[in-house]
Amino acid sequence: MKNIILLFFCFFTVVVIITPVSAITAEEIINQRDKNEYLEAARVESEMLIVNGNRKMSKTMESFIEGNNALSHFTNPRDRGTKFLKRGDDLWMFFPDAEDIVKISGHMLNQGMMGSDFSYQDMMESDKLTDLYNFELIGEEELHGRQCYVLEGIAKENKEVSYYRRRSWIDKERFIGLKEELYAQSGRLLKIMNVNRVEQIDDRWYPIESVMENKLRKNTSTDFIIKSIEFNPGIPAGTFSLENMQ
Repeated sequence: MKNIILLFFCFFTVVVIITPVSAITAEEIINQRDKNEYLEAARVESEMLIVNGNRKMSKTMESFIEGNNALSHFTNPRDRGTKFLKRGDDLWMFFPDAEDIVKISGHMLNQGMMGSDFSYQDMMESDKLTDLYNFELIGEEELHGRQCYVLEGIAKENKEVSYYRRRSWIDKERFIGLKEELYAQSGRLLKIMNVNRVEQIDDRWYPIESVMENKLRKNTSTDFIIKSIEFNPGIPAGTFSLENMQ
């Protein structure tokens, strides 16, 4: 009888210990993350610091985002006037020297944007993660002194995404992604992104400094730094038109 009571106590203790781990689902974690990181509309001033061997480049830009549309124009002297326009699944680029608008499509979407470790296709993904991937909670780990959920997402059928599989480390307290490993369908690791700084702006946490490494290139990395961000600003009509690129 004593052994039975002890066994029951042990079972009850295990249940109590396990319950907090399974109390939240992968979908709930990603939804919380999307609440922080998904942008309905925003105006962003940012900088890319591109490292390629011993060469370093700085590119600054101002971007307007609304739904599936985005317009970015570069403001650093060398690239001033260069613009990107995204409307739905289409992407155009304007080169001021040539005074020409070029549609970016096909294999060009996988090339590095302006020599960075971010591809044009990376720019195209503006949907919520829950709309693109089926996620599974695979564990918990400490990362950079923060307790994180570790999730793995597999692309949903008929969804066009840059990466078939992604492994995400999400801060358990702030529900923001701190690291992502991005894989091809073959299982090859393509890119790693680490978030080095987050800030609480208004009522949400948001990544302010992150670094992307393209594992298919050697000795390269790109820091993406947000200088300022305004959520849900008023964006003038016609901002996302082709006529506005020139």
